[in-house]
Amino acid sequence: MSALRITQDHEWIRIEADGVGQVGITAFAQEQLGDIIFVDLPEIGRTLKAGDEGAVVESVKAAAECRSPVSGTVVEVNPALANDPALVNRDPTGAGWFFRMRIDDPAELEALMDEESYRAKLSK
Repeated sequence: MSALRITQDHEWIRIEADGVGQVGITAFAQEQLGDIIFVDLPEIGRTLKAGDEGAVVESVKAAAECRSPVSGTVVEVNPALANDPALVNRDPTGAGWFFRMRIDDPAELEALMDEESYRAKLSK
């Protein structure tokens, strides 16, 4: 797997071998939310701009938006989350991904943090 790129609001994107980006929330974000009970995923084919609401996560504590880290088109959603939304709690940067998207402008990735910068932000 390639490296994660992370937004200021704790969403991540991983560019896969096929050039499509897989999107989810970080371990920090899921810890803040607590036990996740539902994930509302975007429709396949939906076009998102960077910062648009891509998914909504509901937990026992609150509901939160997962914003798209970059602009692009949703090409797949994670079907496992329909029956097991807690997968996000167990594996937020792996099997708990939300959606995959075809990226419009790969240069937008440069505005995101790498994992080292993100860890530094969290330690402040």
